[in-house]
This record gives sequence, C-alpha cells and structure tokens, in this order.
Amino acid sequence: MKTQPIAPARIEFGAGAGEPPRSPDFDDLYHPRIGAAAQALHVFLHGNGLPTRWAARAHFTILETGFGLGNNFLATWDAWRRDPARCERLFFVSVERHPPRHEDLARVHAASPWPDLAAQLLQAWPPLVPNLHPLDFDGGRVQLLLALGDVKRLLPALRLTADAFYLDGFAPARNPDMWQPRLLRTLGRQAAPEATAATWSVAHDVRAALATAGFEVQRASGIGGKREITVARFAPRFTPRGPARAALSPGRSAVVVGAGLAGAAAAQALARLGWAVTVLDRHAEPARETSGNPAGLFHGTVNAADGSHARLFRAAALVAQREYAAAVAGGVPGSAEGLLRLELRDGGLAAMRATLQELGLPADYVQALDAATASQRAGVPVGAPAWFYPGGGWVAPPAWVRHALATPGVQFIGGVAVATVECHGSDWLLRDAGGRTLAQAPIAVLAHAAGAAQALALLGGPSWPLTHSRGQVTRVPAQATDRALWLPLAGDGYALPLPEGGLLCGASHEAAAPDGDDTPREADHLFNLQRLQRLIGQPPPADLSSCQGRVGWRLHSDDRLPIAGAVPLPAAAMPPGQRLDQARLLPRHPGLFVLAALGSRGLTLAPLLGRLVAAQATGTPWPLEQDLVDAVDPGRWMVRAARAASPAQASAVRADGPQPG
Repeated sequence: MKTQPIAPARIEFGAGAGEPPRSPDFDDLYHPRIGAAAQALHVFLHGNGLPTRWAARAHFTILETGFGLGNNFLATWDAWRRDPARCERLFFVSVERHPPRHEDLARVHAASPWPDLAAQLLQAWPPLVPNLHPLDFDGGRVQLLLALGDVKRLLPALRLTADAFYLDGFAPARNPDMWQPRLLRTLGRQAAPEATAATWSVAHDVRAALATAGFEVQRASGIGGKREITVARFAPRFTPRGPARAALSPGRSAVVVGAGLAGAAAAQALARLGWAVTVLDRHAEPARETSGNPAGLFHGTVNAADGSHARLFRAAALVAQREYAAAVAGGVPGSAEGLLRLELRDGGLAAMRATLQELGLPADYVQALDAATASQRAGVPVGAPAWFYPGGGWVAPPAWVRHALATPGVQFIGGVAVATVECHGSDWLLRDAGGRTLAQAPIAVLAHAAGAAQALALLGGPSWPLTHSRGQVTRVPAQATDRALWLPLAGDGYALPLPEGGLLCGASHEAAAPDGDDTPREADHLFNLQRLQRLIGQPPPADLSSCQGRVGWRLHSDDRLPIAGAVPLPAAAMPPGQRLDQARLLPRHPGLFVLAALGSRGLTLAPLLGRLVAAQATGTPWPLEQDLVDAVDPGRWMVRAARAASPAQASAVRADGPQPG
C-alpha cells in the first residue's frame, strides 16, 4: 500500500469561549455549538446503545471514521470508566487523515470535560506518520488504535470485528471522500453480528450505503438544533465474505515456546489481554541465547520508497519506544532518549533532506543532521551526516525479557525442551522427546527460532528459506576508552555507552549454523574494535584481553523480514480449489502461531509482532495493516510459489491490489 505524507489539521479556534474549533480546509466546525461532549454522548454512545451493550463482555470494539480532536474517544473512555458493568477491555479504532498537532490538541483540551483523560491522550500522542499507532491506557484495558492516513486506503486494510461504528467527520458535502457509498458499503465486512452504527448525518446516500452494507437503518431524535440522526443495526441477509482468519479459541490459556525476545513479547501481549500464558524454554533461565546480549539497539528506518520494510520498522520502532521507555522507568537498564545512525550512502545530507521532504516525516520521528550537529549530539566527532531518531535508544535484552515474563498471568517453566507439537481436539499438546506432555492449551505460539520450523516440519508444515549468522559483541571497559559517547551510534557497526562505564560495540556477522561453540574470538573482537575506531575514533586497546564479548546466532529469512502470524495448513491439506495466491486467504491451523526470524532487529520488532500474534489469537484488532501482515506472513513463500506457477493469475492479483474485507 503506497503511503502518503500526513498533513496535520489546520484548526481555527473560535474567539468566544463557546465557539467550536473550525477547519478552514473543510469549511466546517469540529462539533456543534452545544459542545463536543453532548454530541458524543447523544449521537455516538447512546446511538450505539452504550454503555449497556458492552456490559460483561470480554472485549468490545468500536471503529470510528474521523478521530478529529479525540472527543468521541475521550467521552467513550470516560463512560467506560464510570460503568461498573463495563467490558473487560475496550478497543477504540479510529481513522484520521488530518490529525491535530500536539500543541493544537493541547489547546483544544485545555478546558476539556475530561481533563485527566485528555492529559493522558496528550502524553501518548504519537509522531504524525502514516501508520497504525496502538496506544494503551488504564493498564492496557483501554486501547486506542489510531490509524493515520486516507480512510479510502486504510479502512479496507484494517483487520478487526467491530461491535459499534462511529461515523463521524465533516459534512458529506464538505468532505465527500469520507462518506463515499462504496466506502461505507465495506463496513459490513468488519461488522460483528448485531453490530450497531450511528452518525449525525441523515443524508440519503449515507443511509442507502449502510442499508446496502447489511444494516437496518432508522432515524432517531437529534440534538442541538438537529432534528434527526441516523442509527443502524447490522442484520445482513447473507454472511459477508472476508479473509481467512484463525478460529477464536474457546479458552483463555496459551502456551509459548521460547523465552527470548520473541517469546517474551508474545507472552506479555497475550497476558495483557487477560490470558493465562505458560512459557517453556529448554534453558533453565530465560534469554540464554542471542537475547542474552548485554545491550542492543532499537530504532526506525527511512527509505525514499517507503515500502513494506520501512513502514514495518517505523511502526515497530514507535511501539518499541513506548514499551522500552516504560520498562526503563521501571528499572530495566536502557535509554529511549535518542539514537544516531550515520548515513554512509551517496548523496549525503542533501539526499537525506530531500527524502524527508518527500515523505513528510516529522522531526519527532526522525531528523537529518549534518556531521557537526551529529557530533554535538553524540559527544564525539563523527565524519558523516546522521539520522537522529528521538525515540530510538538501547535496552538490555535479558532484563527486558525478565520484565516481560513478570507480567501478571505469565508463568515461566525452564529446562524443558519441546520436540513435537500435536493437535488434540481443540488443544495443542507440546511434548518432549520422550513423549511426555509439557503443556496443553488452545493457543500455541512457537517462538523458539529454528526450533519452530523443525516442530512445524513434523506437522507437514512449510519449509522456510532460513539462514543463521554468528554475531559477536565486544565490551570495552571504561579504563580502555577515552571517548565520552553520549548516545547510541550506528552506521558501520554500532557503539553504545553502558551505564557502568565503557562501551559495547559490534556486532560481527558471519554466515554460520549454530555449532555449540560460543567462545568469543580475538579476531572478531579486533573486527568490532576497528569499526568502533571508524565510528568514533576510539583506537583499539593495546591488550585485547581486557575486552569481554558474547556470541549469539541470529535467524534470518531470505527476504530479511520476520515470520509472524497464524500457521497455514500444508498445501496437501488445503481444500480443493483453494486459492494460494494471497496470504490472507490461506486456511490456517486453528490456534497455532509462529514468531521467529527476527534477525538482528529483534529488539525493534518484538513488541509490535508480539501484539500482532496476540491480536490474531484473541480476535482483537490487529496493530498492522493487512499488506504489512502479508509481508511477514508465515505463508508468504507458499503464495510466491503459487504466483510463480500461475503468472497470469499473479498478474491479475497485483493489478487488483489489496482486496477489501
């Protein structure tokens, strides 16, 4: 999906205290003069039967078209807080093409009816980049998924089942793109049985489009001088066709295999959704393999094409920033106060600034710095311009893994090696080599790197093109350094300052399968130290024996993207005539998921992809657009093989683009 830069909202503030904000671009008010709170309560909450309809539910999902200034979200959150019979978890998904800048949002809510909630929204407000932004409130029991971009592109790309729809936005005559009948007709593909919808608009085309989508449409009394509003209930005469989805589990227990970054992230995400999670690992303690490195970096990516890789890593980096900043505040060693990445490709600073201009990426996500400014930020001279990621940084993976596994609802069991995974009724049985059952649950997540592929092979599962690389990091003690590096620095290798003093640098990269020899090599230390010298001018110590190191093996796929999601059935088990040319249509093993091949960017990727797997497993809104889910799908090589075998069909699929629903 081709992204477009986000153009923040232009807002004109009324001169009087009761004058609503106005959009000069749409020549319309953001809310009626009776106030945003009155409209939100009467039209959107009461129009959808809330709060009554979410009573005693495990989770309830609202999809809004037009986040605007966030008043509907705040009103709904406030109603949820006040309701003693509220659902366990509230998901609020909202699409907005022109979100307000932070300073404008602060001005709007300076006199908010919900000051505490508005302050939390302001604190969580993300950089305005074209992505989905999952934001957690009330300990994760309220989740706002803010989708920034064109509703025509984003709405078909969202994967959720909505219990209620808030159809908001400027008047159809002022903002026709938001109210296109074709767009409104797609809502039926995202509606739960008995879903409701409400809007202040009573335009004929809006009502007709809802009826075509399968809604029974009625008029209800209006408010604030508007005589009527529209309310609707989803009651289709046939079941809309949608993409293949993993069947929902009847239970709320899960087992995760692997206690590294991937497994810890998946376990944490499931537990935050109220699930009981057992984590198994062959080592007695968690994070004993590559995730045991003393420190690692996380940051986004900038690419002029802004393709799947750049969009995925941008979304992941923003989630990682929020996750690790909270963990660091809780005592996990690390920092989320910025990272520099030297730009060593042709074009230099001019090309960097041109890319930022074209993509419209804001300064709170990334900045292009000349070498002098980058040197000032780093505290050491650097010889090239650099990308500065204000939300990037570093964290200690073993400490974060232990932090994630300490999430209430997670139980860690070490010293057990899973050899087989078998389906038994609606559960998955995980057994050791002797046939002993180690765990049983309706949801199983295989997050033990190459072991996941081996376990799936016994099920007749896919054979993925995976490779290992051996990586060694080097710790330079404080007494052997004369450079006061202030921020993590990446480029030709990386360096980061350790809290106890000294530097960590690395990492070497050698294509090699794990051989059991994790002894650091002097040659790899020298390789790392030579790159450190090129980065910051720090010469290698005369005595390399003063340097400590650690070895790990990274797992990569051939396209350098991770593998995350529901496991597809083997080709031999597919129904006759099953289309294999789109990942979203592949039938799946109910309740079986994989999260692996995070490569050298596991710290950046793990929190977001853990959320993705948890969302797929629990039937809650996915935190990634469908095309990015396709890019990391475990079945993507099956799709490529099918397209290669049928070029004509593959060409037609590419011409049609993503299929809505």
